Amino acid sequence: MSSTHPRTGVLALQGAFGLHRAVLTRLGEPSTEVRTIEDLLAVDRLIIPGGESSVMAKLADESGMMPVLRGRIEAGMPVLGTCAGAIMLAAEIVDGRVGQPSIGVLDITVRRNAFGRQAESFTTNLVMIDDADPAAEAHDFEAVFIRAPGIERTGSAVATMASYDGQPVMVRQENVIATTFHPELSGDDTVHRLFLNL
Repeated sequence: MSSTHPRTGVLALQGAFGLHRAVLTRLGEPSTEVRTIEDLLAVDRLIIPGGESSVMAKLADESGMMPVLRGRIEAGMPVLGTCAGAIMLAAEIVDGRVGQPSIGVLDITVRRNAFGRQAESFTTNLVMIDDADPAAEAHDFEAVFIRAPGIERTGSAVATMASYDGQPVMVRQENVIATTFHPELSGDDTVHRLFLNL
C-alpha cells in the first residue's frame, strides 16, 4: 500500500465502474480498476459502484474477494458504496436473492429496488449534513435515483447524511459511506469529494 498519496480503486467486477473513474479523473484523482484480490490489496480506498448487487456479490464471493474486502474495510480502509454498492456493504438485505452474500460492514437494513423500476427513476436535490463533523455546513447537491434500494433501518453507529421523503438515502459509519442514489451520474462531485477526504 502507498505510503504517500492514497491509491484509489473502483471495484470493476460488474456495474458502472467506468463512470466513477471518469468522476475521479475530473477531480484529478488517479484510479485503478479492482478485479482481483491482488488489485484490492494494492489500493488504499475503494468505490463499490451501482449495478446488479446479486451478480456483483456472487462474483466477489466466487473469487474469494469477499472476506478480503470485509477485512480491509474493518481495518479502516475508506469505502464508498453507491446503489448496488450500498447493498453489498449492508449487514442485512431484504428481498435479496436467496443466499445473496454481503460484505456486512455497514449496520443498515436495505431493500432492493425500493424506489421502483427503471421507468420510475428521478433526479432531485438533497441536503447533506455530515453528522460525523458537526462543524461542517449543510449544503445542497443533486442526486439521481435509478432502481434505488431503500434503507429501512440504521444502527446506532450509523449517521444519516441525507434523506429523501423522510428516509435515509446517504449514510456514514466511520470509514464507510453509502448512497442509494448514483452520484456518478449527476455531474455534482460532492459525494466523491467527501469520500476522497475521508
